[in-house]
Amino acid sequence: MNDENTHEYSIAVYPGTFDPITMGHVDIIKRALNLFDKLIIAVAVNSAKDPVFSLSERMTMIQDTFKNEKRICVESVSGLLVDYAHAQNAKAIVRGIRAVSDFDYEFQLALMNRKLKREVDSVFLMPGFRWIYISSSIIKDASRNGGDVSDLVPEHVNKMLINKFKKNSTKKVS
Repeated sequence: MNDENTHEYSIAVYPGTFDPITMGHVDIIKRALNLFDKLIIAVAVNSAKDPVFSLSERMTMIQDTFKNEKRICVESVSGLLVDYAHAQNAKAIVRGIRAVSDFDYEFQLALMNRKLKREVDSVFLMPGFRWIYISSSIIKDASRNGGDVSDLVPEHVNKMLINKFKKNSTKKVS
């Protein structure tokens, strides 16, 4: 029986720092939406990384990128991701894999998550080949040093990068 009242929606969580969101992230999100009814983009609060953009800025970038997609929810997350996913009734945690080196780390995380909450699966998705080499770190480094990353991030994100690093470049180095 599959009427509207008994339909169980598939939910997945796509976690990350998203500092900033890239076209690689956008590609993974679109691929995940082909597999799941709802995608929660979980923006990391307590990251070992030192983000360039504030949590609010990162969440706004993602919301603006997907403002017309009703199946996406953007939330901030701290603590164990697998606990958060379980609490959201998510069936899976989506992770992007660019290279074998990514897989090694992600595989270890997936096994630990599986140990903690067996009912939450890990789904690994590869971005399209045109995005396989990019990362938020590489994009920030290029933008910080005046490189044109306009085709690697959404347009509004590129403007935010330019403004962020323009402010930083006005500081004199003595």
